[in-house]
Amino acid sequence: KEALAAGENLPVAVTVGTHPLVTFATSTRVPEGKELAYAAELLGGEVAVRRCANGVRVPDAEIVLEGYIGAEVASEGPFVDITGTYDPVRQQPVIEFTRMYCKEDPIYHGILPAGDEHKLLMGAPYEPKIYRAVSEVTTVRNVLLTKGGAGYLHAVVQIRKNTNGDAKNAIMAAFAAHTSLKHVVVVDEDIDIYDPHDVEYAIATRVRGDADIMVISGVRGSSLDPMRLGDGTNVKVGVDATIVMGREDELKRAEWL
Repeated sequence: KEALAAGENLPVAVTVGTHPLVTFATSTRVPEGKELAYAAELLGGEVAVRRCANGVRVPDAEIVLEGYIGAEVASEGPFVDITGTYDPVRQQPVIEFTRMYCKEDPIYHGILPAGDEHKLLMGAPYEPKIYRAVSEVTTVRNVLLTKGGAGYLHAVVQIRKNTNGDAKNAIMAAFAAHTSLKHVVVVDEDIDIYDPHDVEYAIATRVRGDADIMVISGVRGSSLDPMRLGDGTNVKVGVDATIVMGREDELKRAEWL
């Protein structure tokens, strides 16, 4: 946007076939410009970097495409995104490539849209963000963005309750930390968040619909959610699937289960 406002083209480079840890580092939400430094730490202290003819620095890769982004836009899509559904066609900036660098017999790792790796790279930066946010309001034990929720839209948050309001505070903190989050379930420490059957058990035995389900309408949703409205808003649902304090003896599971 700054280049466009100044009437200039923005120099860019696209790398294909980077080290998997470089790919992971660039998918995180580290401060802008710190991605390569983070990748270097993941790789044990250094990452090979080259400067393209247009001045853009790139990590070692099998293929490098050099070019620029100008004022031109074009229709992008339709293509499959993280939910496995087709994104609407959008007007996006066009990259004009001016140079290509290529190793002999290049090989690269492709990521299947809506596959497990796609979901991992999308969700990985947000689990720690949710964890930190929830830790400000209660004792958080673990956070998972579930595979069934595309690794992005559904979260399970495990807490240790200190008061009966902790779960609802955790729900609101999770939504604030990850604004694309659609549904969140908060569970106790005895629930295995990596076992969907265990999470469903908590919902089945510890939730009272009129008291433990929070529905928030007319809020910003994810652009990747096929159920979003035309104005970008959606409905978020939070579920308190924790045991009501004072009723632990009634609701705890038998020891052999």
